[in-house]
Amino acid sequence: MNTRTIARQYWVAIRAMIVFTVVLGIAYTAVVTGIGQLVDPSAANGSVVKVDGKTVGSALIGQSFTDKKGNALPEWFQSRPSAAGDGYDATASSASNYGPENKDLIAAVQARKAAIAKDDDVSPSSIPADALTASASGLDPHISPAYALLQVDRIAAVRKLPVASVKALVESTIQGRDAGYLGEKTVNVLELNIALAELKG
Repeated sequence: MNTRTIARQYWVAIRAMIVFTVVLGIAYTAVVTGIGQLVDPSAANGSVVKVDGKTVGSALIGQSFTDKKGNALPEWFQSRPSAAGDGYDATASSASNYGPENKDLIAAVQARKAAIAKDDDVSPSSIPADALTASASGLDPHISPAYALLQVDRIAAVRKLPVASVKALVESTIQGRDAGYLGEKTVNVLELNIALAELKG
């Protein structure tokens, strides 16, 4: 193979790389981004949640409502546990991958159950599973209506609000199943706590 043939092959390869870089790296990205902005700009931009113009989180990523030591703040509805990094770390989305007989998982579940039973003054047997175990992603922003309603009495007592008002707030924020039949009903904790902050006694 002579030098001219080799040079021609390199030039073809370089041109192909330039074309595919422009088409797939720039044009495709611009088209998909544009479609996202037209169809659902909120989701395309991360479903950012703002209060009084200030970003407080995302409707798609959960967050903890705890103090610096990790203790649950009693005046807020609590999220489900997270195994993503130090908790709800979007750069470390993961589950623990512990099996149901893993000693560490069993100990963590028992500790969470005891803490919730004490904080909410409820029977350990009444605590739903999502209050005790992390989601597969570790970023789930939702809890079950059962877990939200379980926290109503504590919230009402701490905030000196009527129990009926707090319960009605929870019920008003329950989201139905996707497409009417997929999954379970849920409550977005961040959105619920934002509504709670606006609730007057």
